[in-house]
Amino acid sequence: MSKSPIVSVAPLSFPWQTLDPFLFCVHHHDNYPAGDARMAPVASLAGRDLGQDFSGKDGWSMYHGQTVPGFPTHPHRGFETVTIVRQGRIDHADSAGATARFGDGDVQWLTAGQGIVHCEMFPLLHTDAPNPTELFQIWLNLPAKNKMAAPHFTMFWSEDIPRQTATDANGLHTHIACIAGTLTGARCLPAPPDSWASDPSADLAILTLAMAPGARWTLPAAQSAQTRRQLYFFKGAQLTLAGQILPSATVVEVAGDQAVELENGAEPAELLLLQGRPIGEPVAQYGPFVMNTQQEIQQAFADYRRTGFGGWPWPASDPVHPRGQGRFALHPDGRRESRDA
Repeated sequence: MSKSPIVSVAPLSFPWQTLDPFLFCVHHHDNYPAGDARMAPVASLAGRDLGQDFSGKDGWSMYHGQTVPGFPTHPHRGFETVTIVRQGRIDHADSAGATARFGDGDVQWLTAGQGIVHCEMFPLLHTDAPNPTELFQIWLNLPAKNKMAAPHFTMFWSEDIPRQTATDANGLHTHIACIAGTLTGARCLPAPPDSWASDPSADLAILTLAMAPGARWTLPAAQSAQTRRQLYFFKGAQLTLAGQILPSATVVEVAGDQAVELENGAEPAELLLLQGRPIGEPVAQYGPFVMNTQQEIQQAFADYRRTGFGGWPWPASDPVHPRGQGRFALHPDGRRESRDA
């Protein structure tokens, strides 16, 4: 009898559980109301702990935002953030001089490296309709040799992200978006140069899956048993994985050296896959800094107090672009990408 590929099963926590080389994963899904002239919610903010509002009151949170929801200026060192926006728009600005507006399938990959300050605000563009906003933010660790790399800002535009459709024997579809890796045979966009994902031996993959009711799909085996991976079943009713029935809001670790068969239940299902060979180094973390030793954490605080990681070149700690601004990115070297007419 073959060994089950299921290593462990657990309910999803907040934030979601992760395995080395991943440090953090959170799924934000906010049903924001219409926006006002400031792109702030047309709603009372009474009863919210502004600056620290994770309440989910009325279906949405302000997070650290005071006027526009989101995350005003904060520093990072020693890891990367991968932000996958499924709905809505994100306005980004950072201390290296990059700024952007992205969303609706776009991905931003930011190597903090030796240190960067950035903000991520959620402008509510629609004045006459709700502004649903949904995203994943994933923290990916950097190996010690790359923790002090120069910061690097990358945009993966939705139109450029490889997408596949697998059709099972009954004609039912599973749609796959390939953010990183070669697990499904797709040629994903290149990860930043100092990323763990840029090392072929890291076997890193980030996929999103959307399965039709009743659809079957087989997750291919990874490079080896040393690769660790988790499937996050966050939307749907029921999923059968390697013969085991799972409810929604479940995370499953599966073996790296085995293919895994998924069969969806009666409702559409969505999953996120995070996969990679562990970096296998000590992790010292304090808030937004992730290093290998406590001494390095203390140095990160000292460096931030001394340099501000380059200072803040923007006029506010929570800047947003004009309402009519489309999807775009301005890179630190002055290169500009525009994706909306």
